[in-house]
Amino acid sequence: MYDMKALYEAKSVEDTIALLQKHPEAQIIAGGSDVLVQMREGKRAGAELVSIYGIDALRGVTMEEDGMIRIGSLTSFSHITKDPIIQKYINVLGEAVDMVGGPQIRNIGTIGGNTCNGVTSADSASTLHAWDAIVELTGPEGIRKLPIKEFYLKAGVVDLRPAEIQTAILIPKEAYEGYKGHYIKYAMRNAMDIATTGCSVNVKLSEDKKTMEDVRIAYGVAGPVPMRAPSAEAVAKGQTVTTEHVEAFGKAVLTDIKARTSWRATKEFREHIAVELAKRALTEAIRLAGGEI
Repeated sequence: MYDMKALYEAKSVEDTIALLQKHPEAQIIAGGSDVLVQMREGKRAGAELVSIYGIDALRGVTMEEDGMIRIGSLTSFSHITKDPIIQKYINVLGEAVDMVGGPQIRNIGTIGGNTCNGVTSADSASTLHAWDAIVELTGPEGIRKLPIKEFYLKAGVVDLRPAEIQTAILIPKEAYEGYKGHYIKYAMRNAMDIATTGCSVNVKLSEDKKTMEDVRIAYGVAGPVPMRAPSAEAVAKGQTVTTEHVEAFGKAVLTDIKARTSWRATKEFREHIAVELAKRALTEAIRLAGGEI
């Protein structure tokens, strides 16, 4: 059923790096919810695989002393959704990954696999962009950390060097403290479907809840890679919480997004949805932050 040349089971991150150096053509497999499907379709026929699924050190959500939230790359979507740290500080990420596939996929699919695929439709990707996430990568030369927007190079391609693996997703304290967020996935079906467009918005309100001190918005399927909309962020930042400013915020996303026509939707429809989702997501984020419109 699966045409593979060999399967190597890594026991640690160091073991993984050594195996990748010994077998430079080998591909990483974690939960397998994407790789095995592709193999069954013949897209990775004859591949060598290095399984990292047994490395428990890459699982779980923790908070470091400086307030940084660390999400191990092998942490499943189900674990993320239910984790108390996620629920307390960045609950929108848990809500976003809870929209991935069905329960079976969420139980085995990992956040590392979801981001390393490099696809723009990944539900976690736009949300992580809105949280200013940092990607931790470990390889022969040690650990390097990249802002997630630099990790995505082009459609389906991420910045992973030879014999290097993603080991964690990091959310700095300054990226989540005082912020509330909301993610909206627009798809043709209510479940088990890839996003036509996904939109994640975070907002930080002033103490009196009347001013948007900061706004961050990110999209999936609005361009070849997940992306922020800096023009819209600039339009909203420092403005009062009003319907007019939310409307202006929504319209401004068209300056940044790069929607295209595909079999799922036309460019014009994606742009319409992008504007509408921006307004709705910001409105809900404001509500969650204690503001009123």
